[in-house]
Amino acid sequence: MSDTILLILTCALATYATRAGGHLILSRFGTTHYRLEAALEAVPTAVLTALVAPSLITNGPAEAIAVLVGGLVALRYPLVVSVLSGIICLIVLRGVLI
Repeated sequence: MSDTILLILTCALATYATRAGGHLILSRFGTTHYRLEAALEAVPTAVLTALVAPSLITNGPAEAIAVLVGGLVALRYPLVVSVLSGIICLIVLRGVLI
């Protein structure tokens, strides 16, 4: 088995284990505290911020404007629309600014 396939399978197993483990742990409790629920609901936003922030800081103005546009669209529309608007904005701005 090649190293690439082994790496993919290992990552898939680790991802499945963390998702299933979290579900199994939380299913043991009848109800969860409202603070825990609020913290778990904030995780996607925190992860997205951690992925976007380095690009926002280290790259040029086109990326910063695209992140701003995507964030503003996310306040009103679903995630898919927000991501697509950010990507389209970035493509247009890179064509104009670069």
